[in-house]
Amino acid sequence: MKTLYDVMQLLKTFGVFIYTGERQSDLDLMEDELRDLYRSGLIAPDVFASALLVLRNERHSKK
Repeated sequence: MKTLYDVMQLLKTFGVFIYTGERQSDLDLMEDELRDLYRSGLIAPDVFASALLVLRNERHSKK
């Protein structure tokens, strides 16, 4: 997983579509959804870690 688009496609496979119109809010909601999927055992630890890294990089690079 390398881009925000990849993270969005992952979430989409679980029926999660996030768009609030505010980038920071979108990133926060995506992170919350990823955490929920991970806690539920629906995504593997390595997928969770790489998706979280992408979100954090996006958060810091687009300010």
